[in-house]
Amino acid sequence: MSLRTIERGGRYLRVADPDWRDPLDGSHSERHGGRWNPPGSFPVVYLGASLAVARVNVRRKFAGLPYGPEDVEPDVAPVLVTTDITTGDFVDVVSDEGCRAAGLPESYPRDEGEDVVWERCQPIGQRAWDESFPGIACRSAAPGAGSDDEELAWFQRDRILEAAETMSFEDWFWPT
Repeated sequence: MSLRTIERGGRYLRVADPDWRDPLDGSHSERHGGRWNPPGSFPVVYLGASLAVARVNVRRKFAGLPYGPEDVEPDVAPVLVTTDITTGDFVDVVSDEGCRAAGLPESYPRDEGEDVVWERCQPIGQRAWDESFPGIACRSAAPGAGSDDEELAWFQRDRILEAAETMSFEDWFWPT
């Protein structure tokens, strides 16, 4: 079955540790893997489409810890890096049809109440990489994300992303 595509581009967001040398470099995910790329495969930069997605991803990092984002010192709190993505046809894991074409349930990122595991998504990412797609647009799998919240797995290839702006935690995390 052919993968479906969906047009995406514009401003995207990356939650990053303030000490990362280049938060828009996909080499970490190339070495360690991620939802859409197995360890030792290819570089992916994982981005959020909105502040809401960035916030749920931060809350996910604190899940199960005895402290929360409100307890983090400003100099070690996550920063938010914005970048601009060239508009293109990304693999569609946003629509029900796109999920089905990718071999995922229409209920993605859940399947019968359980999270769809990375090992199920990674072959789809590998196929998208092999077929030269620029990446995968998908529903956010972060706990607390809404049904319309999206993320973008941007395949680095021979391109680099540039930061448009970097915001401190206190400037972006707390809703006003």
